[in-house]
Amino acid sequence: MRISPHDHPNHHFPSPEDFLGRLTEALPSFGVIDWVSSTGSTNADLSLRAQLIRAQQPTPPRPWLLGAHLQTAGKGRAGRPWANEAGSTLMFSCAFATDIPLAQLPGIAPALGVSTCLALRSLFAIQGNQTDIAPLNLKWPNDLQWHGAKLAGLLIETAPSSTVVVGMGLNLRGAAALSAQLGREIADLGQIEQACKRPLHPAQLVAHIAQTWQQALQDYATNGYIGFTHSFDIVDALAGQSVQVMDQGKILLQGIAQGTDSLGRLRVMTETGLVPVLVGDVSIRPAHPFKGTP
Repeated sequence: MRISPHDHPNHHFPSPEDFLGRLTEALPSFGVIDWVSSTGSTNADLSLRAQLIRAQQPTPPRPWLLGAHLQTAGKGRAGRPWANEAGSTLMFSCAFATDIPLAQLPGIAPALGVSTCLALRSLFAIQGNQTDIAPLNLKWPNDLQWHGAKLAGLLIETAPSSTVVVGMGLNLRGAAALSAQLGREIADLGQIEQACKRPLHPAQLVAHIAQTWQQALQDYATNGYIGFTHSFDIVDALAGQSVQVMDQGKILLQGIAQGTDSLGRLRVMTETGLVPVLVGDVSIRPAHPFKGTP
């Protein structure tokens, strides 16, 4: 896809028709591509489509992609609402056919998080790993951060007919206002483009990430999460950090984050030993100065 450097989202946000045309050209293997002005939730829309595909003749082949300028019922992890504004947030979802065993599904979230982070690094030619603190990293399991501030989040859900739906919300601009509103640091794509001196058309970003997800799920179906552990270490924002793992406001455990295991679980060294964490919110706000051991 050829993108003019002057065709930039902060100059004029592309129309749904522009998105559709560019993505149709860039993703010839996708069976359904659509971009709409507004919908409730792109993840929910694709899940419903997966539920109804048996009634469609012929069934459009997956992958499918659906994006929206505005989501009125967007959500993040644990069903939290995802605040968004047309032109300020990039929101889209893809549905993929998969035969990944149920027991391996939890590792998909960090695997796709790793893949997305590395894909963005490659687009902006950002090098480095934890040893030199690259500014674009992954907070387990699937939050993307720029200099420690949240840039984007992924939402992975299973749907009928052996379908995995992957959704993404990425801040394009307005980080300063969002940071003030939420009381925590938020990042946006404009900051990265300015730092890297590389403006991108948002459709180029969507196409690259969609292809990355497609390849990552194929790799995951073949090898499971084990093939992503080294890549996770490269982008791990929590490595060596003193963390708390919380659920519904309650601290479940705390210790030192030590990467992921072969199933994609976060490894936390606590006072009583190494604990694998499958679900929970991770906060870098320790309650006491436990140092942990390797």
